[in-house]
Amino acid sequence: MNFIPLYPEMFLLVAICAILLIDMFLSDGKRNLTYVLSLLALAVTAALTVGTADPVASVYVSNNMFVSDPMSVMLKLASYAAVAMTLVYSRQYVTDRGMSNGKLGGEFYVLALFSLLGQMVMISGNNFLVIYLGLELMSLSLYALVALRREHTVSTEAAMKYFILGALASGFMLYGISMLYGATGSLELAEVSKEAASATANKTILVFGIVFLVAGLAFKLGVVPFHMWVPDVYQGSPTAVTLLLGGAPKLAAFAITFRLLVEGLFPQAVDWQQMLVVLAVMSMAIGNITAIAQTNLKRMLAYSTISQMGFMLLGLLSGVSNGSSALAADAYSASMFYSITYVLTTLGTFGVIMLLSRSGFEAENLDDLKGLNKRSPWFAFVMLLLMFSLAGIPPLMGFYAKLSVLQSVVATGQIWLAVVAVLFSLIGTFYYLRVVKLMYFDEAQDSNLINPTADVRIVLSLNGLAVLVMGLLPSGLMSACLNAIVKTLAS
Repeated sequence: MNFIPLYPEMFLLVAICAILLIDMFLSDGKRNLTYVLSLLALAVTAALTVGTADPVASVYVSNNMFVSDPMSVMLKLASYAAVAMTLVYSRQYVTDRGMSNGKLGGEFYVLALFSLLGQMVMISGNNFLVIYLGLELMSLSLYALVALRREHTVSTEAAMKYFILGALASGFMLYGISMLYGATGSLELAEVSKEAASATANKTILVFGIVFLVAGLAFKLGVVPFHMWVPDVYQGSPTAVTLLLGGAPKLAAFAITFRLLVEGLFPQAVDWQQMLVVLAVMSMAIGNITAIAQTNLKRMLAYSTISQMGFMLLGLLSGVSNGSSALAADAYSASMFYSITYVLTTLGTFGVIMLLSRSGFEAENLDDLKGLNKRSPWFAFVMLLLMFSLAGIPPLMGFYAKLSVLQSVVATGQIWLAVVAVLFSLIGTFYYLRVVKLMYFDEAQDSNLINPTADVRIVLSLNGLAVLVMGLLPSGLMSACLNAIVKTLAS
């Protein structure tokens, strides 16, 4: 057994247990140690991931159930960064609301790390059941985080909705996996792909299994018609938990969608591609149109997430229509780049929202952004960059992400799909620009000073500038995504 590729997961699990034990003996005034230890654990995990990775080949361990390849390494590093930034943005927020002291202790940090561990297993899973176990570890941690404020009825209601619908989606996925196992006789992705391409596989059972599998994946991505939980859970959760939901898990969701559909079920691409077309178009339509009617900022961003995930699916479905393997890799890398872009932008957006919140006050409505430019010109400018990036306005990172996906769609000859995507993106521009209008042209309703801690000020500023710099110079990250996809597919 070669355990070296498993060192990051093994270390993080041990670190989580150690942090939980240490936190038990800390008084409320010393809970910052839990925060520091969590960031330190992420840093060491990142170092282990880089140190144990093979830069060229894929390494399979545990009877081919776990894989360390260039794509998994890149997505894990992005997930570590996303969770670390989430913890930085959330520290003051969770402290003000008693989520990191008193009876709750450091559970926020521990559960956040447990959800990250589940994401790592999902990203490196090479077996249907391993991926499912990672998914459940992540999901159960997030269910608990949503319900962390037990005295808060709205959060409790959101947790119940999320848990019930999540359990239903997990059932869909598990039933689909069981049908695929019945049709192919294997749970390993490569073997499933091989059997699906053979003439002996029962195609009817395969298609039914794919339908249930795609339904489960669609729930985890939050795309229409499995989006019902997204706006309610985003609004009902504490904002710090909303960021945990909308950030790093989207990278893991992209990873398992790629693993299951592209690596495991590519011979049946003609079936699942048409499903993704419907999911993508419906998500862009309902997400963008419904977001216009929202007055709650978190609900607006929830519908924005639905539309953004629909756009991301365009890259995945474009890869199977290209006769050229190079064009297919371009499409998959565009989708991966889009996922990373979305997560980076979402982190900054919710970071600003938590910056405006304070003890006894939640900055949840659009009106809470009024006059932000007069209260804090710099953070208003950061929010402007983030909104413009989500809208796809050049020269920001989001523009290049949308452009790369659209180029992949056009390369497949599906011009109509690219036109539909552009039209709905134009509709979506309205509600992003409305946020900018409120910040710069409306009178402030809140005169309280915005005085962030030094770590939040630095990280949030770098977050906003990164969206601008990587929009002006996108080739580095795009090349890294393409290189990771090419090497992963080659091995």
